[in-house]
Amino acid sequence: MKPTVMRLALAAATALSIPLVHSEEVASVNTNFRITGSDRVVVEAYDDPLVQGVTCYVSRARTGGVKGTLGIAEDPTEASIACRQVGAIHFTGPVKQQSDVFSVSMSLIFKSLHVVRVVDAKRNTLVYMTYSDRVVSGSAKNSVSAVPMPAGTTIPVK
Repeated sequence: MKPTVMRLALAAATALSIPLVHSEEVASVNTNFRITGSDRVVVEAYDDPLVQGVTCYVSRARTGGVKGTLGIAEDPTEASIACRQVGAIHFTGPVKQQSDVFSVSMSLIFKSLHVVRVVDAKRNTLVYMTYSDRVVSGSAKNSVSAVPMPAGTTIPVK
């Protein structure tokens, strides 16, 4: 198999293996006016599917205009994350030491935004990192947030 075909197959397999997580748009601000639809920065809330009581807020740029309206624009790579305890912490089961928990497309096919959960067992803390990737080349731009566990709550690791 050619390297490009292998990358496409790997990207498709990865996209299918990440659970679909519903995001809720909390807010948005316009950053660049366009008659056909403005560019904006959106803040989306994602509830961790395996850790009840933890929500991650991701802010990212969304491209407007005709391409943005049709869903074929490529959004910029920049994103920021803040994860917080928003209720009583409850694990629905053991969590992996590191796993991709959220993913959303930033272009028609080839670019995705990811949120990875990492367990810091020594500090009894969940660390969340956001970054973007492309089939051909990714970006080192990233952001990180941490949620320490309340006293008496231990992270069940697989």
